[in-house]
Amino acid sequence: MKRPASLVVFVGPSLSADEVRALGPCTLRPPARQGDVWRALALEPRALVLLDGVFEAQPSVWHHELLAALEAGVAVFGGSSMGALRAAELSAHGMVGVGDIYEGFRSGRLVDDAEVALLHADAEHGYRALTVPLVNVRHNAARAQAARVLDGREARGLVEAGAELFYQERRWPQVVAAAAAHWRPATRARWDAWVQRAGLEDLKRLDALRCLEAAHAFLASGAPAPRGAPQRPSSLVRRRRLQEGAVQVGERAVVGAEVLALLDTHPDAAALTEVGLRRALLAGWARTLGLQPTAQELARTEAAWWAGLGVPESRREAFLAESGLDAAELRRLLEERALETLVLAHAERLLPDGPSPREALGSEARLRGLWAEAARALARPARRRRR
Repeated sequence: MKRPASLVVFVGPSLSADEVRALGPCTLRPPARQGDVWRALALEPRALVLLDGVFEAQPSVWHHELLAALEAGVAVFGGSSMGALRAAELSAHGMVGVGDIYEGFRSGRLVDDAEVALLHADAEHGYRALTVPLVNVRHNAARAQAARVLDGREARGLVEAGAELFYQERRWPQVVAAAAAHWRPATRARWDAWVQRAGLEDLKRLDALRCLEAAHAFLASGAPAPRGAPQRPSSLVRRRRLQEGAVQVGERAVVGAEVLALLDTHPDAAALTEVGLRRALLAGWARTLGLQPTAQELARTEAAWWAGLGVPESRREAFLAESGLDAAELRRLLEERALETLVLAHAERLLPDGPSPREALGSEARLRGLWAEAARALARPARRRRR
């Protein structure tokens, strides 16, 4: 049974789970790590929102995953933190960036990924922020300058004090204490009074709210997401997706690595591997020759494939979901199958003095002993052969 998941949100310290849910229905996921977006695609969402993501100790969410989501026709929004970084890098590919932080990275005003880094608590404590990201220091320094609380030099000093602290140690009391060492007493008094009155804003939180509002507005519009360009992922990316992706079966997400481990024990595992390798090599060679299947050849290949499987039309959508095949992945596999057929059908012309179908039949029959068997049968007297 397919789970309803129109919107999947990767969020951690930028917003609490309650704040996200208050804006509308969604499926919550923790700060994204590598492979999480591939796994989320098993839920077949209409839109993804990437706000927070891990880094340093764990691999960060890959651009390839987000491109795969776009290719699958999923609208991808990013803002606030890791989402702002990835949106600035992938906006040309269709990822939608939202918020001041995204605009800062897109325009080049912000250049260092560390601008959004902060230390936060674990899942048990709601990913509560424990330190202050540098973008928040910049934002409040600009607000204070606009409110004439700080002059330009003092505002720059506040940002420099924040930048000199490691992100895991950057807290407002330490930042202000370091900056205020160079302020006049009257400046410090104005700052304290302003903070008491206006408060310190969390720019990452504000951008996260804007990003979610944009995603909900998109869903409410009913507009289809622009489909991303077809990808040609490298063998490394293909292997990682196969291993780290997931299929949704009922309420359980089954990870690709689990499926592969079970398939390793299948009695036909070696034969399946050989067939898969041969097809991939033939298709790869065909591409180097500039061959591409036509739409009609792809349609014939798909029809023959479904007929061979014997899956009724009413079950096909579920079968594709259980097989981890979205439209783009299915097309890639069918394309390989069609190219293999194309190569075999034109084998005589693809190589100088290439092999003919008759020669191929004879060669394989000899290797399997069928030639000798046929010869012995033919050598027997006609009457004995009829028996």
